[in-house]
Amino acid sequence: MRKRSLPNKIKRLAKVVYLKLFRINDSPLKISLGFGLGVFVGVMPGIGPVIALLLAFLFRVNRASALLGSILFNTWVGFIALLLSIKIGSVVMGLNYNDVYAGWNGLIKDFKWEKLFEVSVYDILIPIGIGYLIIAFIFAVVVSIIVYMIAKRINVNKIKSQMAASAKK
Repeated sequence: MRKRSLPNKIKRLAKVVYLKLFRINDSPLKISLGFGLGVFVGVMPGIGPVIALLLAFLFRVNRASALLGSILFNTWVGFIALLLSIKIGSVVMGLNYNDVYAGWNGLIKDFKWEKLFEVSVYDILIPIGIGYLIIAFIFAVVVSIIVYMIAKRINVNKIKSQMAASAKK
């Protein structure tokens, strides 16, 4: 058994994602909306693939693409999203970034469940939550548009090849 190099692993992951996402037998709109919903859920901390599947079922979008989006973005975006959410939430609420960041570090360093019920903690959690919502929405919209364009192109090419094959008969 030989080890695979990092570029080969990345190529393999990209191929698996392509096969799982774009070979789904559904409309490009439902695929892209499902993936965007999964990305939204994946960026948010503490909620995972089960919530993505539930929301995909409720909104009647593609469940497989929602699951894939939540798994991919939950894995890769965690730390970056936290830092961005602190920054964006601080700006939106007119707070100092350094104060919110220091408060977050203090909360995590000396975590106790009782602290979550103190009013001062909401000066930390609300900006971070708002930041996460904004980031998740932006990621979801951008990724949905990209996936829609790719799925639409693949769907058109599939229809053209089917028409060409039927014309040959």
